[in-house]
Amino acid sequence: MTKLTEKSGSRPPWVGLAAAAWVQTSAGSGSTFPLYSSALKSVLGFSQQQVTILGVACDLGENMGLLPGYASNKFPPWSMLLIGASSCFLGFGVLWLSVSQIVHGLPFWLLFIALAIATNSNSWFGTASLVTNMRNFPLSRGPVAGLLKGYIGISGCAFTVLFSMVLHHSATNLLLFLTIGIPVICLTVMYFIRPCIPATGEDPSEPMYFAFLLATSIVFAAYLVVTTVLSEVFILPSILKYVLVAIMVLLLLAPLAVPIKMTLFRSNAKSSPLGSSDNIAKEEGSHEEPLLTPSTSASNLGPIFEGDDESDMEILLAQGEGAVKKKRKPRRGEDFKLDQAFVKADFWLLWFVYFLGMGSGVTVSNNLAQIGLAFGIKDTTILLCLFSFFNFIGRLASGAISEHFVKSRTLPRTLWMGAAQLVMVFTFLLFATASDLTIYVATALIGVAMGFQFLSIATISELFGLRHFGINFNFILLGNPLGATIFSAFLAGHIYDKEAEKQGNMTCLGPDCFRVTFLVLAGVCGLGTLLSVILTVRIRPVYQALYASGSFRLQPQSTGH
Repeated sequence: MTKLTEKSGSRPPWVGLAAAAWVQTSAGSGSTFPLYSSALKSVLGFSQQQVTILGVACDLGENMGLLPGYASNKFPPWSMLLIGASSCFLGFGVLWLSVSQIVHGLPFWLLFIALAIATNSNSWFGTASLVTNMRNFPLSRGPVAGLLKGYIGISGCAFTVLFSMVLHHSATNLLLFLTIGIPVICLTVMYFIRPCIPATGEDPSEPMYFAFLLATSIVFAAYLVVTTVLSEVFILPSILKYVLVAIMVLLLLAPLAVPIKMTLFRSNAKSSPLGSSDNIAKEEGSHEEPLLTPSTSASNLGPIFEGDDESDMEILLAQGEGAVKKKRKPRRGEDFKLDQAFVKADFWLLWFVYFLGMGSGVTVSNNLAQIGLAFGIKDTTILLCLFSFFNFIGRLASGAISEHFVKSRTLPRTLWMGAAQLVMVFTFLLFATASDLTIYVATALIGVAMGFQFLSIATISELFGLRHFGINFNFILLGNPLGATIFSAFLAGHIYDKEAEKQGNMTCLGPDCFRVTFLVLAGVCGLGTLLSVILTVRIRPVYQALYASGSFRLQPQSTGH
């Protein structure tokens, strides 16, 4: 792994976290798809299934993170942000040229690839900021993951505000902003997202800092919702619109208050360095053990290999005392490479829980504009903002709630993933009733429940370590585009076009457009709930070992396979 220069001091991690808030907000460009999907359909003459397939390209690119995950252990964060900015510029640039009709006749497959490349920038952005900050705050993984993923969740609402107030509801203007604006933002802050040296002891002020960040992010999200509603209900003068957008920018700068406070009012608390955030990944689960101890007696060898699979013949291969070192297999709670995690049932249970929950949820988000039209809602801007806000609340609340119970009751985070999918079962049944009044409630509930599925990120770091966290969690995220392909493109898109064909129109109206889809998705989430219960029971002993002292242990004792 390339040796990176670590930034020392107590303030740099918080500066990096503040910069990551901007990157993560930019990394939510995939949520803007409903804002320009109608333009793809009308300007380019696509069917709903073609638009849905482009939505799959959006999810595919956003979650193809194996390469960024591998790169996070090899390259500095700034280089990953540079790659993300480049793919964002190229991918959205092609879409802008097509929708603005500067270039005519681009084939469908090229637009599919362009959209996948464009949204793949989010994977580079998200991996660089998330992995770096998880390592910079190893004792606060739940709040950090919830906060950063929360900013991605609310980004759809932020883009909606820009879309309605500054970009004049123009899909062409939005795509131009995504092409140029996002790369500029990420290139501006990329220097500040870097490995830092955390402290061993928990800073007594740290909970207060995180509480402040959570509070300001909630204020930011609520402000976006109120602003969106105001812009849709009232005709606002141009100067007021720009003032409201300026306030939005100031609220997004709020996380900088923590390092500014630390600069102006220095704490006297002492803490000892833990080593670089990259070295944490190396130290957290080191598995090298000497085959021979200083004493050559067999009785001394016994405890070393108790419960392991090494045979006596392997031990005899060592020549000379301490001459040979043997790597034992990691245990849950220690560092796993991806191929080592592959053979663990818990890894695949977590993958399928995430696949079922996110796959069904993203079917709603990808088709939200068409669902709204089918329910008789002509302007779906408020619906998108509502989904984005409650998705943000779900991501944020999941981190805080799971962190409390994992430390106080050693309850695995997967318990809350399952509870959220149980809520999704009833929500899809609510969608299927096709009542005009319930669509807003159902959209909000789906947003919250989807947010809880991102607990898989903190879970993967706890079960399989931080050293290979980037590639491990990005493999879990592949459940998102696979679910979108199966449930959104093949199921929802196909049924929608069939119903539209019956009505003799390209646009389907009425409850039958998505009713069957909602009923199937209710069953899918029921299965996800069952699997999450099984996984929670299996990994409860691991969490009891990891959080026995009330906080996460960086070098946990083995609990067995």
